[in-house]
Amino acid sequence: MRQHRTRYFMAVAAGLTLAWVGPLDGAQRGGGRAPAYQDAPVIPIEPVEGFFKLPEGLYFGEGIGIATNSEGHVFVYHRSQDTRLFEFDENGNFEREIGAGLYGFEFAHKVRVDKYDNIWAVDEGSNQVIKFNPEGRVVMVLGYRPPSVQGATASAGGAGPDERYLFARPTDVTWDQDDNIFVSDGYTNHRVVKYSPDGKYITQVGSGVRGNGLDELNLPHTIASDDEGNIYVGDRSNRRVMVYNSDLEYLRMFDQTGAPWEICISPGPHQYLFVSNSNSDSNPARSWDTSGEVYKMELDGTVIGRFGEAGKAAGQFQTIHGMDCRNPNEIFIAEISAWRAQKILVASEPVF
Repeated sequence: MRQHRTRYFMAVAAGLTLAWVGPLDGAQRGGGRAPAYQDAPVIPIEPVEGFFKLPEGLYFGEGIGIATNSEGHVFVYHRSQDTRLFEFDENGNFEREIGAGLYGFEFAHKVRVDKYDNIWAVDEGSNQVIKFNPEGRVVMVLGYRPPSVQGATASAGGAGPDERYLFARPTDVTWDQDDNIFVSDGYTNHRVVKYSPDGKYITQVGSGVRGNGLDELNLPHTIASDDEGNIYVGDRSNRRVMVYNSDLEYLRMFDQTGAPWEICISPGPHQYLFVSNSNSDSNPARSWDTSGEVYKMELDGTVIGRFGEAGKAAGQFQTIHGMDCRNPNEIFIAEISAWRAQKILVASEPVF
């Protein structure tokens, strides 16, 4: 298997100290490496170059979200001239565009696929979470898009944490085993909201004010769930992953893997957590030396290893904003700064 600028370390990642370092977002500011970096062994990877085959004259914009369904089809949600959602088959051939001209598509942030193959698009610009059925028809909308006549400021959010059904620049969505819906309402309200399967408000965590307590968040940027219904929140500006139960009660946190721009959890029976300490989308040169890697972890927070680094070549990463790990040995990546999506083959074990 071909490797790209791979470095090897002889240290084992187990037993790393989980000491919270505070609410700095080093991935944005060019801060130091994640505490796990020097100890985490390297996992070899190989990019599948040319996997995505776009029709003549069609291009990716900023790679914002990526997800797969049970048939291996890949959905790429990106920002170009307009926000667009493309579907590819299991071989990377272009299938169709979903939601062209949709009122809820304004400024893409995330796409996820649930266990029924419904496609969920989270749009930061329209403040909406949109559920499509597998055929691509809208079947549910959470949130409300402010009328454009109110101006750009209103459209950008500011709904307030007491608004149960309004978001302010939401970031991601996931579900528990009972199909309850969890939305990270990230940039303005700094909260995670739980809804019933039919969209009724249940509860939330996060006060609407940036904070670093156990029930406070500072830009919850990404969210995922495990087979027990626990909810994992990438609390990006606090540089930690928070874990709650399905009632959004605090369980534990992991803070040894940098600023979690994106997380995902692979299916069972043995589940893994992948956390991306991404370089900033403004992409200053100094950030390349302090971020860009992805960590593979056990669900108890043990770091198994890491792969990747900041860079523009195939197999390197330029601001990972979307990541799919339905198969933990085949990771799909969407990148903002490189305007691309990649398929990455990941070895099962690190190299010591």
